[in-house]
Amino acid sequence: MIVVGLGYVGLPLVHRAAEVGIKVTGLDLDDMVVAELNAGRSHVDDLSDQDVEAALGRGFRATTDTSVVAEADVVVICVPTPLSPDGGPDLGAVLAASASVGQHLKPGCLVVLESTTYPGTTDEMVRPILERESGLTAGVDFQLGYSPERIDPGNATYGLVNTPKIVGADDPASRERIAEFYGLVVDSVVHAKGTREAEAAKLLENTYRHVNIALMNEMAQAFHDLDVDLWDVIDLAATKPFGFQAFYPGPGVGGHCIPIDPSYLSHRVRTQLGRGFRMIELAQEINELMPTYVARRVQDQLNRAGKSTYGSKVLLLGVTYKADIADERESPALDVAKKLLALGAVLSYHDPYVSDWSVKQAARVDDVLTGAGEADIVVLLVNHREYDTSAIAAVSPLMLDTRGVVGSSDVERL
Repeated sequence: MIVVGLGYVGLPLVHRAAEVGIKVTGLDLDDMVVAELNAGRSHVDDLSDQDVEAALGRGFRATTDTSVVAEADVVVICVPTPLSPDGGPDLGAVLAASASVGQHLKPGCLVVLESTTYPGTTDEMVRPILERESGLTAGVDFQLGYSPERIDPGNATYGLVNTPKIVGADDPASRERIAEFYGLVVDSVVHAKGTREAEAAKLLENTYRHVNIALMNEMAQAFHDLDVDLWDVIDLAATKPFGFQAFYPGPGVGGHCIPIDPSYLSHRVRTQLGRGFRMIELAQEINELMPTYVARRVQDQLNRAGKSTYGSKVLLLGVTYKADIADERESPALDVAKKLLALGAVLSYHDPYVSDWSVKQAARVDDVLTGAGEADIVVLLVNHREYDTSAIAAVSPLMLDTRGVVGSSDVERL
């Protein structure tokens, strides 16, 4: 088995495959990633160095040599799909990986795409490349399918093994083969009608979250002006045992999924059907404006205390995109920092997972309580498990809690 792309999706699959006795090789173009893994060092939050060492002990090796595909019975492509400048998915890594796999593809191999993308990618983009490069025919000479990744970094309850795995293929042989393979590594396999449905399922999951978070973010702004405690409202609504699921506001959305995946869907609708996807586009607009709103709330708090934002010391707590991980991808903290710097704030930050932040104007605070006591205002952006928010609130002259977790009446919540 070959796993192409050894990031937060590919590496857990490598670990699990090795764990159940599958001989697995990891393929990545990053020399540093390959060297670190072969030395037993992990670069993703959900796997420790010991996990990588265990996989190595079971025969795993990482390489940059694409010719290893020729030895594989199964190839799983887990490369990134960031947004391109036009707002659609950048499929460059998927297309390049498909070409490399196709050049070495042997008859009887199963190829699976796990990278998040728009409906139609597997059949319209990946299949033709594999067939052209290999001279083989999908569904006849090799099997092809799609299975969306559902990795949630930092989730201690649900991981690769116990999260149901969607599998989709467009011919009977491929459907049987992809289900058989994933049945070896996960507890539950869910069959999609085809690859398009499997691709679309991932986009629906994250669009659902994106839209509901946007609703809460807009409510946070309206309810603040109406003097209504939204956090209490959400707790009250959540007591209803049917018809409601709690979502919460925040300083923006981050990570690779929520800010990115819905754009794939709206891009596909716009380019193929010639119309907009208004719900997604509105949610995107609301969520992207939250860092500006957070900066304004900081400014308002300082003004009420008789201070100007210009020259005030602002401490940001948590600059990753979610709690208890080191992943900074698409973190709203970056935009919050930019807005506050534009207002003349003197920034500092604390994050137990980030020792060197890309915002160089923000000095890192080593001790969070000391830093909070020296700041004019503290802004909680990410509620890392390490934070004793009550103790932080007690020493903070002013505090804005964007996560609704601090119980003190002296702390202003988003």
